[in-house]
Parts: sequence; structure tokens; C-alpha cells
Amino acid sequence: MPTPVLQAHGAEIPMLGFGTSPITGGFSADEVVTALRAGYRHIDTARKYGTEREVGEAPRRRASPRRDIFLVTKVSHENLHEADFARSVDESLTALGVDAVDLLMIHWPNIAIPVAEAVKGLAKAKRQGVARHIGVANFNTTLLAEALHLCPEPIAVLQAEYHPYLDQTKVLAACRQHGLAFVAYCPLGRGRLFGDKVLAEIAASRGRTVAQVALRWLMQQNVAAIPRSSNPERIAANLDVFDFTLSDDEIARIAALKRPNGRIANPAGRVPPWDEAGANPPDAAGQSG
Repeated sequence: MPTPVLQAHGAEIPMLGFGTSPITGGFSADEVVTALRAGYRHIDTARKYGTEREVGEAPRRRASPRRDIFLVTKVSHENLHEADFARSVDESLTALGVDAVDLLMIHWPNIAIPVAEAVKGLAKAKRQGVARHIGVANFNTTLLAEALHLCPEPIAVLQAEYHPYLDQTKVLAACRQHGLAFVAYCPLGRGRLFGDKVLAEIAASRGRTVAQVALRWLMQQNVAAIPRSSNPERIAANLDVFDFTLSDDEIARIAALKRPNGRIANPAGRVPPWDEAGANPPDAAGQSG
């Protein structure tokens, strides 16, 4: 079954992508090859991850046409000054072995660099044709509104952490208001969801995995997701979420799992004031996303 897409400002984003952050261990091109074989066509990387070379190698090993892959990378927060931004994009393209990416994003905001300068780099990349679409990651609703106002090219995507333990109601509403696609990273709570009794009960009643239920919960909100696994069976299973529908009661039970300390990616010195109440205080953990 072809993966459904989210449409936003001309972009067509496959709703289930494959994440390549190495936060949970090592990384190899074999994982991406496995994902491509399973049917993934949305591959997410970032300059900060150090996985761009492997991501670029995988389609060549798989002989996957470039036009069939929605390729995403990101510019890190320390490279948002205009000259640094352009250099980072050039390095990403070289590592990936491509002339352009389908989506280029600012990875995290930087309080020391004005949003106006950061989005100028995004817009320039789009105008030069090295990024077909542009977006931002880890922006709160205030920063998102500022970026949308200042960027001379349309921002198509917001990527942020989202899973049943984290309430992202305000961010999701802002995306809908402005016609942006929302892409969820850490959609499985980096493994924290797997022992959840509510998710396990729903999964057992449907003959599904907890991961499939959590991902389907996002899909039914028109939220894309980029789970990562190194296990070939789980990689394939995570993509198999489009042939069942959660009931309204199941959706409500899952939504009720949100908790004040649900956030995972919360790196010290980099986070904006989050929109939801009761966010974790910044710490050194959670450099992903």
C-alpha cells in the first residue's frame, strides 16, 4: 500500500518516514537500505546527526531513483548565520551526494542569532534550488509565527517531538492555522511507550504492536512521523499502519496519557520556552530531533 502524503505549500510529504538520528546507538547505511526495501520513501537526516553520508549511500546501493525519495536534512543551531548556513547546506549536499534536498530545515532555534537571519538562509537555499521546500524544527508557536512573518519563502513544515506522553495541542493548532505539515520525531517516546498498559491493551485487542498503535494515533491526526529502528521486522511493521483505524474512544484513551514530564528532547541552552504546561526543565539529555 503506498504511503499517504501530507500536502503543504506544494510539498508532498510521505506520512511515515524513517528517522536516522543515532541517539540510541550506532548507525549504518544498511538500516536505510532495509527501510527503502520495506517501502519507506521519506528519509530524515541532519548535519548534526553525522548520518548524511550513510543516508546518501543507501539509495545508490538499493538502486532507488532519486525522484522516489523525499529527502530531508537540517542546518544545526550554531550554523544559522548566513555564511555558515550556506556552508552547512553545501556540506550536506556533498555528504548526501545530491544536488538538492526535498526539505531543508533549521534544526533548533538559536537565541543568539535573530530569526530573521536564520530564515534568510532558508529562503536563499530555496531560491537557489538546493532545497525544494523549507521548514523549521523545535520552534515554539511564538518563534513559528515570527519565522512565518519574516521568511520571504513559504515554510511548509514544522518538525517537533510528539507522542502520547507529550501534549502538543497548541503546536498542532498553529500548524493547522498556517497550513503547515507537522512531522513528529520521537513518535515512540524513544521506547518509553512500549511498557504502557493502555497502549498494550489496545494493541492486544487489535492484534497490533504498541508501536503501530502509537503511530496510527499520529496518522489519524494528520501528523507525519519518522520512527527509527535497526530491527528489520520492526522497520517493516512500523510502516504497516494504514489498514486499520482507531476508534474515537481509543483515540481519547491514548490522548489522556499525556503527562507534564513527557518531553524527551530538551537540550540545555538550546530550548525555547515550550508551549505546553509543565515542561521538563532543560538538561543535558535529549540532543536529538
